[in-house]
Amino acid sequence: MSVEVTVRHTTASGIQGYANEKAEGLMAEFPRIEHVHIILDVEKHRHVAECIIQAKKHVHVEASETSDNFKSSIDIAVERAERQLRKLEDRIQEHRGRP
Repeated sequence: MSVEVTVRHTTASGIQGYANEKAEGLMAEFPRIEHVHIILDVEKHRHVAECIIQAKKHVHVEASETSDNFKSSIDIAVERAERQLRKLEDRIQEHRGRP
């Protein structure tokens, strides 16, 4: 289980720690996650956060968000990825037969 945070076109060391905490929270909630990669980018005045998650059983989830500051972008991108993971988890559990 690894977490990777990449910052492009700016220097934001405090934001890297915040993104790392969010990714570790996701990994604690979903034990099947193998790798989380968060990409933080600045385009003019927009702050873009992209969250890419790889999990067991060929699960690949991507979510991105653009806003005025990094924290809100990270929060929303991670929330969207979490929603996708929950949806996939529910689908996987529904396919199993009744006990």
